[in-house]
Amino acid sequence: MDYAPPKYIQVMSAIQQKIEAGQYAPGDMLPSETQLVRELGVGRTTVVRALQTLAMQGWIEREHGRGSFVKGRPESPADRVRPGLAVAEQPESGDTVTHAGRGPAPRHVARLLGVPEGTPVVTRQRVARQGGRLSAVETLWFPLEVALDTDLEKPEPLARGVRHHLQAVKHVRFDHVTERLTARNATEQEAELLGSSGPVMGVLATVHDPAGVVLMVMSVALPGDLHELEDVYPVR
Repeated sequence: MDYAPPKYIQVMSAIQQKIEAGQYAPGDMLPSETQLVRELGVGRTTVVRALQTLAMQGWIEREHGRGSFVKGRPESPADRVRPGLAVAEQPESGDTVTHAGRGPAPRHVARLLGVPEGTPVVTRQRVARQGGRLSAVETLWFPLEVALDTDLEKPEPLARGVRHHLQAVKHVRFDHVTERLTARNATEQEAELLGSSGPVMGVLATVHDPAGVVLMVMSVALPGDLHELEDVYPVR
């Protein structure tokens, strides 16, 4: 099951690794887009998308007409809400695991993992509670090589959460999470598990290792009448 992350993620990872290694120090100007295209063997659109994402994440600063300048690894404010990371880290002691086992990857999951549709993956689905009420349906998909020799296929709740379990058993490191939030209607299965067919806040996220490889895909359905997201960030 060899697969590569999207090209722009590979470009981001290459630049991030050089920043963390000190090859690109804070204040340094990055090579031009043309140089990066030549050095990395990718298209200009790929380089532009990678630089835009790095700027949004706080790794670099882009100045019109001048270029891109290194800021360094961004800090992670404790007050910022990150649903994907919270799902990966939370213990399952208060959750109900509704499914754990192998099955074919759905089309959208296969696309995010970079594998053919129907490729076997490990699926883990759980229902979370908040104040005695069903508060989320969380479905997680793992490549077989990530889930092998772990407890992810077992129906028993994980005491320390998925992230800590994978770090302890497989020695993998979570580096970054890409997540998309949408307002949508609950699927038929989500509505059945939540006991409500009302609108939900949907989170679709991928968890990557330092090389950009996807370790996990997750889909979270949060009842719209129970959740709200708030973020605090500086204005520069």
